[in-house]
Amino acid sequence: MKLLVFGHRGQVATELRRLRPDALFLSREDADLSVPSACAAAIRAHAPQGVINAAAWTAVDKAEAEEAAATVVNAEAPHAMARECADLGIPLVQISTDYVFDGRGETPFVPEDPTGPLGAYGRSKLLGEEAVRMAGGSFAILRTSWVFSAHGNNFLTTMLRLGRERDSLNVVADQIGGPTPARAIAEACLAIVEQLAADPGKSGIYHFAGEPDTSWAASPARSWRRPG
Repeated sequence: MKLLVFGHRGQVATELRRLRPDALFLSREDADLSVPSACAAAIRAHAPQGVINAAAWTAVDKAEAEEAAATVVNAEAPHAMARECADLGIPLVQISTDYVFDGRGETPFVPEDPTGPLGAYGRSKLLGEEAVRMAGGSFAILRTSWVFSAHGNNFLTTMLRLGRERDSLNVVADQIGGPTPARAIAEACLAIVEQLAADPGKSGIYHFAGEPDTSWAASPARSWRRPG
């Protein structure tokens, strides 16, 4: 399959490059998601057999102050991609997030659960989901959570860095989720795009998260202290 991937240096995109070095990876310089028409044009120009969108506005706090800009990247750009893919009759895999939910409850969310984002980032990603679904093509929306890897900015690398710099750390303990390896997400995306190409009827929303569920904190004390 001739595969086109939006994203180049992010956690999932990096793992996709390791798994599928033959795919075409577009950086921001190649296709800026803040210009949705450029994304559609890139798909049209390269004529792939499948598309994975591994690029997004991921600065959650910054999205609160720049929601319009985040919405362009996380909703309008995927909409342009999805419409172009639908016109070409090729599948699109869109990576989404658990931030489309309100976080309430004590059981894992399933795709059919009502959404209710609490912030700008979640709202922008949910609009992106709706846009992809409405485009009329073959698609998979992969909602995931707490992405981590040995590279890039994530909770794991941040804690390792801070652990070297500080004697103690305070971490919230009331957020529960499933830490998910970026490589596992990349593998899932590759499997999904192949299956969608063979059977567009598998289009839909899927949840993909690591196990076991845990909190951001290592203990109920909500803190960590360097041994010794």
